[in-house]
Amino acid sequence: MSKGISVLELFQKLFFNFNSRQMKDATIAFKRHLDGGGKMLLALAGAMSSAQLGVTLAPMIREKKIHIISTTGANLEESIFRLVAHESYKDYPAYRYFTKEDDQKILERGERRVTDTSIPEEEAFRVVEPIILARWKEAEKKGERYFPHEYFYQILNSGELKDKYEGNPEHCWLLGAAKINLPMVVPGWEDSTLGNIFAGYVKAGEVNAGVMKTGVEYMTTLYDWYAELSKSGPGLGFFQIGGGIAGDFPICVVPSIKYDLKKPVRPWGYFCQISDSTTSYGSYSGATPNEKITWDKLTKDTPMFVIESDATIVAPLIFEAVLDRYTIEEK
Repeated sequence: MSKGISVLELFQKLFFNFNSRQMKDATIAFKRHLDGGGKMLLALAGAMSSAQLGVTLAPMIREKKIHIISTTGANLEESIFRLVAHESYKDYPAYRYFTKEDDQKILERGERRVTDTSIPEEEAFRVVEPIILARWKEAEKKGERYFPHEYFYQILNSGELKDKYEGNPEHCWLLGAAKINLPMVVPGWEDSTLGNIFAGYVKAGEVNAGVMKTGVEYMTTLYDWYAELSKSGPGLGFFQIGGGIAGDFPICVVPSIKYDLKKPVRPWGYFCQISDSTTSYGSYSGATPNEKITWDKLTKDTPMFVIESDATIVAPLIFEAVLDRYTIEEK
């Protein structure tokens, strides 16, 4: 006779050592943090939107398991690109065997390859570009200024893209975030396709750079968001996918409040990073969490986990275990 077990129970049944135990222990601690009234920040790097993390991240947002996001500009825009151009993406599972000539042909077809999938320029970039450009120009006309993610929220909440959807809206994490006005920081947004496009319009004199709020303003806003979100239970946790600025930027808010604002601040209440970056001389993305203790970002009592594995495998499994929405038939 078969019986059902949850994804978390599957973790407990199968995973005992090495990265599998780190994943299991990090998941249990994640759930304990939320169950205790804590909140969670997600730091999103890599090409996770193109990898369709939204399938599991969007319900995490809807179920209020994620309370604030720090993301790269690429993940921000690629969530909406998947929404409007999903059917035009192409998969290349044999990419490891490509020659330079093969990639040249992909370029000539108007595609931009990200490992084993490609973003279609005409169906993605050029569909969103005139719509967001109109928002930038409208803001300039009205003398208004917004953060990069707020322009995306405006577009998604207006419904003006609905007739262009090719992807499943339930799988668009940015749409889920827009619906609840989820707090978000996008440090270094200029390092993205639409960020480059914006810079081009500024250089050409078509848009004033002042319509876009800056990274410094993101940090000063994050001071307030952190203070509010860290009030309850064990405070605000930090769940990091990948390395780089998406993680480096927000984790600094704690020592900045303490040393720069000279105000009392609660430490991060949980830390987990999924990364395949190796620990080496000077590698911050590959540094072990206890190094962050010396920078007053974490404490010796913070639950800390590093899962040295593929985030496209690990993150969806952890999210499903936290959501606890599936059972698996066990013989």
